[in-house]
Amino acid sequence: KYNKEPFHILHGLTVEGTMRWFANELGYGEDADFWAMAGLLHDIDFEMYPEQHCIKAPELLREAGAEEELIHAICSHVKPEHEMEKVLFAVDELTGLVGAAARMRPSRSVMDMEVSSLKKKFKDKKFAAGCSRDVIREGAENLGWTLEELMEKTILAMRSCEESVNKEVEN
Repeated sequence: KYNKEPFHILHGLTVEGTMRWFANELGYGEDADFWAMAGLLHDIDFEMYPEQHCIKAPELLREAGAEEELIHAICSHVKPEHEMEKVLFAVDELTGLVGAAARMRPSRSVMDMEVSSLKKKFKDKKFAAGCSRDVIREGAENLGWTLEELMEKTILAMRSCEESVNKEVEN
């Protein structure tokens, strides 16, 4: 309803699948649906209300009947506190960079992407310039991971959902 642009839909679906993978990987499997929903809806207000990002979201989510815990999780990706929020903060920007790098590959896929090639793209400030390298670095630091660990895990997470995301976008 609030996101019509194919890019925003693809991003939401990608972050949804990535968050589900991280929930399972980090031992929060029983909360995987919650993590995934936070990933899917984290930018609910961004397309229509970019200047009010995470300000307009609570109103939109309450109208849809979302629980306060989910609203908090979605809106806190700007200033994360809990592990789920820290993961969302870290992967939000990074999935954009990984997705852009994948589109440049002959395979147009993350399935054959290596951390070393992603690091080269990361160092090129002109490549996917809208993806904040500082936010990605801060995300890794918030989680206590190296940048390489975050990149590796995010690539694996995106591999886990690439096929289903592509099918969903095609429909």
